[in-house]
Amino acid sequence: MAQGKFTEKVINLRCATCKRSNYTTRKNKKVVERKIEFKKYCPWCREHTAHKESKK
Repeated sequence: MAQGKFTEKVINLRCATCKRSNYTTRKNKKVVERKIEFKKYCPWCREHTAHKESKK
């Protein structure tokens, strides 16, 4: 698969509480150098928790 000129990469977001991978999103690695963290709903914890960028 050719990479091309795109700088955005697809990353997984993992729940900080239960460690399950629930969401995917895109990140421009040239602009954002730190790890992304969002507060999102986790269906297994049944509450809003912090979701951090994880390895695939």
